[in-house]
Amino acid sequence: MNENVIHFVYLASVACFILSLKWLSAVPTARRGVTIGVLGMLLAVGGTLLDPSIEHYRYLAGAAVVGAIIGVPMAMMPMTAVPQRTALSHAFGALAAALVGTAEFYLRTPNLDHFTMVALTLEVILGALTITASLMAAGKLQELLPTRPIVFRNQNIVNLSVLGLAVVIGAILIVNPGLAWLFPIMLMLCIVFGVLLIMPIGGADMPTVLALLNSYAGLSASMMGFVLNNKLLIVAGALDGSSGLILSIIMCRAMNRSFGNVLFGAFGQVQTSAAATEQKPYRSASAEEAADLLSSASSVIIVPGYGMAVAQAQHKVRELFDVLTKQGCLVRFAIHPVAGRMPGHMNVLLAEADIPYDKLLEMDDANPEFPQTDVALVIGANDVTNPGARHEKGSPIYGMPILDVDKARTVMVIKRSMNPGFAGIDNELYYMDKTLMLFGDAKGFVGEVVKALASE
Repeated sequence: MNENVIHFVYLASVACFILSLKWLSAVPTARRGVTIGVLGMLLAVGGTLLDPSIEHYRYLAGAAVVGAIIGVPMAMMPMTAVPQRTALSHAFGALAAALVGTAEFYLRTPNLDHFTMVALTLEVILGALTITASLMAAGKLQELLPTRPIVFRNQNIVNLSVLGLAVVIGAILIVNPGLAWLFPIMLMLCIVFGVLLIMPIGGADMPTVLALLNSYAGLSASMMGFVLNNKLLIVAGALDGSSGLILSIIMCRAMNRSFGNVLFGAFGQVQTSAAATEQKPYRSASAEEAADLLSSASSVIIVPGYGMAVAQAQHKVRELFDVLTKQGCLVRFAIHPVAGRMPGHMNVLLAEADIPYDKLLEMDDANPEFPQTDVALVIGANDVTNPGARHEKGSPIYGMPILDVDKARTVMVIKRSMNPGFAGIDNELYYMDKTLMLFGDAKGFVGEVVKALASE
């Protein structure tokens, strides 16, 4: 096969990836972005299969079958499990990069030049730490592991020492690749560091962590491209790594926090002082009472959160939107950048329920609207609506921009209980005079509200 044909296929694949990123950045074109991204990956795999150096396609066919057996069930996971699935995808991508790097090291040592050895070392370090870090993140998201931070004395010093030792060993191997016995030590140190990296990070920071792990996996793949002299891997990995890093920065800004604070601040740790305080009074209401308030409202802003995702209530929320809209009420949705467990989690759920794109307001657009809103209906969101973020300096969410739902004329919160969110602190919103707590499963409760509204 002419190499020019392969290069042309690779070029078309890169163009698809670039267009995919562009279209995925806007809700109306997101579906198109997914489709063109899939096409780009098909072209990338197809171009690779055209390589004349491939001798045994049966091994590739076997690998494809194994990948399909793993990948198809993952694709069938419920929407609430998308963050966990994303973390697992990062782990698999990083595993591929680390395995290829390890194989190349042992196959080509000691005939590795310094440049290739630098790329290979970075590939293995980033890939290995991303494997265990992503698995840890998936475990926390699935609540197989404690979602709270796990901390111990001098943790940051220990973590950085493990990573620093791995980097030092990598530098030694770059100078002298013949010291092959050091390679597995570097590999194991990076695997251990991946575990240590995620242990002190609480569930509230998982959206940022997922974006950061995406960046690590992409950069590892880009380094693999340099090792294999594959231009497609270099470009695609760089796109993945840079987009993940940019998204991480956006998420940190949304929480008004730095990377260092996310990675080393143990955010999300349960506040014992909050648990020790005596129970505060709050007001609750039934579905019928909530329906009465909504029926008399001329403007409503719905604030979705992870509780809506867990209950899979997005379609019932769509029914509520339709009923209120038919009654002449202006209904919109306020989306916080870190609502849910991954970037854009709420947007995906609402898009699945065919909520009109023009009804979705980003935080900066929604906040000026709350003072003129009759009812703010919070469905499963917690920390992103906590007014304490503005003034409680001892709070782990202090300084984080929030949705100003407390400025609406009436606030209603659908929640299973008064338990705190991932940040482990009470939400001041729940105890305000204008707030009504609506206890129950979000899907069931919204369904009852819709029935009550329809019967009026």
